[in-house]
Amino acid sequence: MVQTWGMVGALSLLPCLSHVHALPEQCLGVCVNSHDPSIIRRGDGTYFRFSTGGRIAIHTAPNITGPWTYRGAALPGGSSINLPGNQDLWAPDVAQVGNQYYLYYSVSTFGSQNSAIGIARSTSLDAGTWTDLGSTGVVSNPSLPYNAIDGNLVNEEGTSNYFLTFGSFWQGIHRVRVTPTKQHGSPYQVAFDPRDPAIEGPTVFKNGEFYYLFFSKGSCCGYDRNRPPAGKEYRIMVCRSTSPVGPFVDKQGRSCRDGGGTLVLGSHDWVYGPGGQGVYRDPVLGPILYYHYVDTRIGFADGQKKFGWNRINFSSGWPVV
Repeated sequence: MVQTWGMVGALSLLPCLSHVHALPEQCLGVCVNSHDPSIIRRGDGTYFRFSTGGRIAIHTAPNITGPWTYRGAALPGGSSINLPGNQDLWAPDVAQVGNQYYLYYSVSTFGSQNSAIGIARSTSLDAGTWTDLGSTGVVSNPSLPYNAIDGNLVNEEGTSNYFLTFGSFWQGIHRVRVTPTKQHGSPYQVAFDPRDPAIEGPTVFKNGEFYYLFFSKGSCCGYDRNRPPAGKEYRIMVCRSTSPVGPFVDKQGRSCRDGGGTLVLGSHDWVYGPGGQGVYRDPVLGPILYYHYVDTRIGFADGQKKFGWNRINFSSGWPVV
């Protein structure tokens, strides 16, 4: 159920919707301009938030609630990948492997399929410590069925197998095995909606016996210029599988490769277009869903998108915010 903004009749839905979705938890400090956030907590308790823009902006905080402070760009010189967009990097995803931190990022331009997923490495997460390693080998062009952006790393529990899940529009979300710095093997499709290909931004999270594939669906951006029809704005969906390679299905058993997907978080109250999500097992709070969203009380511009987060309850076998 999604609120229809600007229609008087939709206002009557607000009390119902507020029971369906929880409001974002507290965020202090710099909480705007946080498109496609990725967070991680360092061993000393410092939280790091990476986001699209500013050559991957880095913010830190002593707590998930903040106060968040801007620390600089992860790649102040841009990317070494020779593609348009290598000075305007998108969709960061940060992961720790051993004593190294890896930052995946996207090089592309809006609406283009000439794209690549790059990677940088650091031992501390701090601004000024990231070394650009260039392309992972995950690239795309108009001859391929996918777009190589929005990379997310997942490890097959108990093994040394790593997979990069990625994709935006075209023929949906794909996955490929990685080392984790380089591609190995061929990408294969894990999620697609042939009736509405507007899916992107995958995140895979292991909880219990299942691997949960979270993804964003709908129109992500430019709401201040042209808002999409009601129900077509960003929202967070999920499918699951007992295997990291799939197949993934939704709560009704529908294949995620044929339009399946169960709603996790959509527009409600003054929250509009939540997406660009990640899932993180916080050592204090447990599993949390984090994302960007528009606060309709503030404005609809991309630069006004706020950082939101909520705890997730998996007790039913499906994530509930």
